[in-house]
Amino acid sequence: MTLDGKIAASSGHASWISSKKSRTRVFEMRGRSDAVIVGGNTVRKDNPRLTVRHGGDHLPRRIVLSQTLDLPEEAHLWNVSEVPTIVATQRGARRSFQRLLASKGVEVVEFDILDPRDVMGYLYDRGYLSVLWECGGTLAASAISSGVIHKVHAFVAPKIIGGKNAPSPVGELGMVEMTQALELIDVCYEQIGPDILVSGFLQPVPDLTPTIPSVQETSAIDPTISPYESSIIFFYKTWDPYGAFSNFSLHPIQMPDENEELVTWSSVEHYYQAQKFVGVSDPVAKSCIEELKCAKSPEEAARIGRRIQRQQPNLVRPDWESIKIDVMYKALKCKFTTYPYLNSMLLSTAGSVLVEGSPHDLFWGGGRDGEGLNYLGRLLMKLRSELLGDSSTSQKSLLPQTSENN
Repeated sequence: MTLDGKIAASSGHASWISSKKSRTRVFEMRGRSDAVIVGGNTVRKDNPRLTVRHGGDHLPRRIVLSQTLDLPEEAHLWNVSEVPTIVATQRGARRSFQRLLASKGVEVVEFDILDPRDVMGYLYDRGYLSVLWECGGTLAASAISSGVIHKVHAFVAPKIIGGKNAPSPVGELGMVEMTQALELIDVCYEQIGPDILVSGFLQPVPDLTPTIPSVQETSAIDPTISPYESSIIFFYKTWDPYGAFSNFSLHPIQMPDENEELVTWSSVEHYYQAQKFVGVSDPVAKSCIEELKCAKSPEEAARIGRRIQRQQPNLVRPDWESIKIDVMYKALKCKFTTYPYLNSMLLSTAGSVLVEGSPHDLFWGGGRDGEGLNYLGRLLMKLRSELLGDSSTSQKSLLPQTSENN
């Protein structure tokens, strides 16, 4: 955007606001994303390619959101020879145009109501963990209001364009007082050529809090939880107050490999994903494990592991579904016994219900409305109970013996 907060002139012309160095950074961000989202207005006005343009191997899926499919018949995004494109639309919209897109190889997905939250849920189910919304103000406002935006990157160029009707980066959010403004946290500032990149996290994400698990369930897992006095502790993203509880937190662990030799893994998630392919004789499975060891982040490890599991199920160990909970528990136990401050943090939550707050992961997380199984929360409460028992036993062993015991 320009210094006065415009993403185009009043005429709609926008080439170029930011510098070449800033645009190169955007290409790099695309290359680290699983998918890039734009709206129909961006397709009509800019006719983007949404490529990475840096020669990288990873090409993100291109997503277009359009309720009415009022889109041009010819567009760069309809060329799917190198990169696939998905068009998400309202159910029943322009069937003839849907057929045209299908004839070009573009995938069309219909939603009863085209809502950013439902779209993100759909993309998550397809294995996309990092999604870049590179859209105009109207769609950006809708995505922010829906609570699906976790991090913001704002490139500000030292230019002034003016114009009462010139578009801004974010459309109407329904706010009327400055006290309602959404504040970024963990803000970073970086100069890129003549531009400034301002980045930070949007917290809290609205309307993503799952409900409380049943009293019977939680008390059976951890007897320290009172039916009437227990509080609930949610954790989801690693920057949350209890984000260190996440399997995505960057706490390296050492776990034995097939030969019982200790191997260092960058996170619990790295180890968990790799275990899907342990013991499989296919050399490709072994190369998958090595690839996961080298993954640059837990998110990348998750993306790699899920992609291979989805595309090459023959490489997954046959007992995976029956052992994956135990695999996660062992890794969590290693993590919380390796780092004393994590151990103390977990023990300090005694009596509280722990809920992994992912709105989409219905196995490890609590789900959007509490419909999830919350297995990660359950395992942490089980581990907490075990650690509390060990702590209690240690304290008892230090007590002086009475004469009666003698």
